[in-house]
Parts: sequence; structure tokens; C-alpha cells
Amino acid sequence: MLYSMTGYGRAEQTINDKTFLVEIRSLNGKQYDIRLTLPGIMKSFEMDIRSMLNEGLLRGSIECIITLKQNGSSKAVAINTALLKAYYATISETAKELGLGTENVLSALLKLPDVVTPTTEILNDADWAAFKKVLQQAIDQLNEHRRDEGKSMEDDLLARIANIEYQQKIIAPLEPARREKIKDGLKKVLEENVGKENYDPNRLEQELIYYIEKIDISEEQVRLSNHCDYFRNVLLEKEISKGKKLSFILQEIGREINTTGSKAYDADIQKSVVLMKDELEKAKEQVLNIL
Repeated sequence: MLYSMTGYGRAEQTINDKTFLVEIRSLNGKQYDIRLTLPGIMKSFEMDIRSMLNEGLLRGSIECIITLKQNGSSKAVAINTALLKAYYATISETAKELGLGTENVLSALLKLPDVVTPTTEILNDADWAAFKKVLQQAIDQLNEHRRDEGKSMEDDLLARIANIEYQQKIIAPLEPARREKIKDGLKKVLEENVGKENYDPNRLEQELIYYIEKIDISEEQVRLSNHCDYFRNVLLEKEISKGKKLSFILQEIGREINTTGSKAYDADIQKSVVLMKDELEKAKEQVLNIL
């Protein structure tokens, strides 16, 4: 079964005074890359969160946004009331000496240095345990999305490999006629330019055998069949991450197709080679998005 690198997962849950929201998006990428956005109250758990994402998602370009909504009992910021009172006492004394009022001084006091500071509160063990379940739900949903998309990609890849093998079947009966055509063509050139009586037929036969063996494509066709079978077998493996392995197999398939084309010297075989290359390129594009 195949898994796509593209997917989306979302999970939200309210526990006590906190609402956890996790959104994860995954796109194709050669390496594992993650962009993580999380609230300050969860910074101390960043490495644990990254570890869960890495273990659950394996590959791809990942964007994970974590939002924590607090329903009043927790404070996003802390107010240093002792410092605020000290500021107020000084301001009040100065205002009294100058005969000024202090009715609207609170907004100014809150802007003074160190009066308002970010909270140092962190998640407790119970909240962290609850959040891990929410994060895992989002990861599982994303992987389910990946699996659904991977199924359609698997069907398409199997069709591409089948089309390549179909062109092999077209090439197979052309091979014997190709050899005779090449042999007859070389004899004709010699007879036209040297004369039939001016060369040794036995020596010519030996040279033709050597030449035809060099341009023989039967080995390439056998290896191509083996690579196609191996590709299908890898698709059936239970391993989740197999995109790189499939990419390597397609490279080997391409090598045999190219060698077949370079040795062919036959218009009909070249047509089949072109069609096989077209199917191969489409398969390569699909494999780029496989986990």
C-alpha cells in the first residue's frame, strides 16, 4: 500500500479550561522538514511535539499549527502588582505636588517597563497528556488522508508499468526480423560498394554475428521485465515509506529502456521505446509525491 506525502489533519478538544486545536498540512519534499507554530505556554514541550510528528509522519514538508484557547482561569500575561503600586505611589505624589489629577493613570501605568510580562505558566502533566492525544488524532487523520490519496496513485503506477510491459510484447516479435534486416542491409552495402566476389562470405558471417550480438536487446528486455516485477512487489510491501526505493527502481527501468532504444536501429522498436519513455516519465512524476 502506498502513502502520499500530501495530506491534512485537524483535531480539536476542550479539557477543563483549555481548548486544544492542532492543524497539520503535509506537502511533498525530498527530506523531512517541519515548520512548527505553538503558543508560549507549550514551548517547553517543543522537542516532544517534534518527536511525535517525526515518528508519525516520516517524510514531507510539514506545517503544524497548534492553538491553545484558555477559558479565563489561566492568564496569558502576568501583572507585577507590587511594581505597579510603586509606580502609582510615585506618580500620585508628583501629581499632588503639581496639582494634577490621577483619574486616567491606569492605562499609562500598564505601559511602563516590566509592569506587564508574559506568563511563565506551562502545561501540567494532565494537560500535556490530554494534548498528546489531540496531536495523535491530527497525525492519524493526516495519514488516513495520505493513504486514501496513495491508493489512487498506486492504481496509476500499476497502469504505467502495465503499459511499459505491453510495449515489450510489441517489441518481442520484431526482434528476429530486425536481425535479418540488419544482416541483409550490411550485405547489400558490401555488394554495392565492394562487389559480391571481392569479400570472404565466411569472414563476413563471423563479423555479422559479432556485430548483431553487440546490438542484441534480449538481455535488456529480460532485465526490464525483472525490474517491472520488482516494482510491483515493492508496491505490495507493508513498509509505509517506499518512495525513494520506487524512484531507484524507475531509474533502472529507464536505463534498460534507453539501452534498448540506442541498440534498436529499427523504426517500429523506436516507436515502442518512445511510448515506454512517456509512461516512465509519468510514473516518475507520481513517485515524487510518494512517502
